[in-house]
Amino acid sequence: MVVDNKATITYVQLLKEDLVIMRLVPNDGIVPEYQAGQFITIGLPNPTEDNKIVRRAYSIASHPENRKYIELVIRWVRKPIPGRLTTQLFNAKVGDEISWIKPTGSALSINEKLPDGSKDERRIVCIGGGTGLAPFVSFAQHLHAVGDKREIIVLHGASYVDELSYKDLLTDLEDDSLDRGKDKWNFKYRASISRPQEWFNRSWGGQTGRVETFLRPKDGGFSPLEELIGDKITKDNTIFYVCGWQGTIDGVMDFMKPSGFVTQHDKRENGSFEVKYESYG
Repeated sequence: MVVDNKATITYVQLLKEDLVIMRLVPNDGIVPEYQAGQFITIGLPNPTEDNKIVRRAYSIASHPENRKYIELVIRWVRKPIPGRLTTQLFNAKVGDEISWIKPTGSALSINEKLPDGSKDERRIVCIGGGTGLAPFVSFAQHLHAVGDKREIIVLHGASYVDELSYKDLLTDLEDDSLDRGKDKWNFKYRASISRPQEWFNRSWGGQTGRVETFLRPKDGGFSPLEELIGDKITKDNTIFYVCGWQGTIDGVMDFMKPSGFVTQHDKRENGSFEVKYESYG
């Protein structure tokens, strides 16, 4: 049986007409326990369906150590037809009430141990397409809060510069790594814009193309990701987490399969793997 809880929208930041950051606070004041990488199911009554509650799952962008609110980044689905829930969400305002079901999901849980039981100390590379960045914003804040010493890289792909929803937060986390030193906090963030030719992106000077192009080897043999970290990516030194449209997942694996990388879904007989992913379409 589905148990609907109630929360109040306490913050709305409209990044553009179809992209919003929203915060929810449970009406009982208690933020539920959850893990970085999990999602929460929220719902609103749809007046066109006799106020039937329409529910959708969204990855949580806030981190478990934040006990003040749940934060989500949401895209308004407008094509081929307006989304039944997202249209309601984009008409919602601070103070409105919303239903929620407790966080769940293990597809993007942070890997802590290798199959032999030893600590997983591999480099963490997070690849988020569009709003698929959300779980990795939670990753980054959580790992920073607990003082994790692993090397962490967050790569984000978007069509337009105003869709780089957490650019400032992630840049601040990288600046903290530079200030404190890699031995205390080892973090990098980079983004890629897939439509650099369009006028709105005319000021962009970073990586261009889909986010998985960070993995494409150049003539010298190193990919942009490897140039960034100054090391060759191997099955033994790196684990990938990917979230986005299925095309993003497939694009990443097109580059990683030739190097012998396998996903958790296709893990080897000994339980080993190098890629975790979650697709939302």
